[in-house]
Amino acid sequence: MTASRIRRLGLAALAIAGLGAALPAAAQQPFLNREVRFLNAFAPGGTSDLLGRILAEQLSQQIGQRVVVENRTGAAGVIATQEAARAAPDGHTILLASMGIMAITPQMQQVPYNVDTDLTPIVNAASVYNILVANPNGEIRTWQDLARIGKERPRSLRCATVGPGSSQQLSCVLFMSLTGAQIEQVPYRGGAPAILDIVAGRVDVMFGNMPEYMAQIRGGGLRAVAYGASEASPLMPDLPVISRQGLPQFVIHNWFGIVGPGRMSPELTARWNEEINKAMQAPDVQRRFVENGLQRLGGTQQDFVRQIMADRATWGEVIRAHNIRPE
Repeated sequence: MTASRIRRLGLAALAIAGLGAALPAAAQQPFLNREVRFLNAFAPGGTSDLLGRILAEQLSQQIGQRVVVENRTGAAGVIATQEAARAAPDGHTILLASMGIMAITPQMQQVPYNVDTDLTPIVNAASVYNILVANPNGEIRTWQDLARIGKERPRSLRCATVGPGSSQQLSCVLFMSLTGAQIEQVPYRGGAPAILDIVAGRVDVMFGNMPEYMAQIRGGGLRAVAYGASEASPLMPDLPVISRQGLPQFVIHNWFGIVGPGRMSPELTARWNEEINKAMQAPDVQRRFVENGLQRLGGTQQDFVRQIMADRATWGEVIRAHNIRPE
């Protein structure tokens, strides 16, 4: 090989090296290089678990890495949230965070993390239709029945909840505040045992997440009474919406969003936001959302932050006005 040829090859190699150095780091490295832990704060079988698994399946196909749902239950979501907060901010750990985790629990009790600095909001994923259900053989056929009887016979009716600060409890408290009804609250460790007691007639009513009730509604074990959501679901389009029948302030937004550890880079956050929004546009995901009574949300990180702040203000007032505290 001649000296001139060697010089030309050397210059070409330097040019290629220089081009590689000029490329952004994100272009030289894959988005993720190992499987993703998708933490879930609630037990298998509930709305949160269902949503997490729908998204995990689609995201696994999109990003080329397995997205594995890990249920870390307990302490109203604190255990899973603390684990997410402590994780490395490299994009390989994300958390499906409920409205309670981000907007309610930190206002009711001390938690071992700061939701504003130890977590990175990425995108809001889904809203769950809030619905009032009752024992089919009981006297509650309309939401007006619940309001009327709760005033005429204070504390004669029993409303199941899943503990202080849950959307189920806050729904019941807000309903009483707006109507003047007095209803006995009965806390349970989870939605499943509460539903069984309503079916058995030991408890009268419950406000909560529509997907958890559908099997019993279809089977006749529960009576669907009315929506506490802002609109009706396509699954039961003729069911009354409370806010449109004389109680406009009774709108319960119960959502689940995706967050990462604090200090995630803007580039990683933006990429996860893009991937999750894309996942929720997939036809199979859209179909499964509709079938299970889930509303797709999506949007920007800023949209998510605004929702968190709005719900903190709304529910903070309810928590303080009624002195709601953890058990």
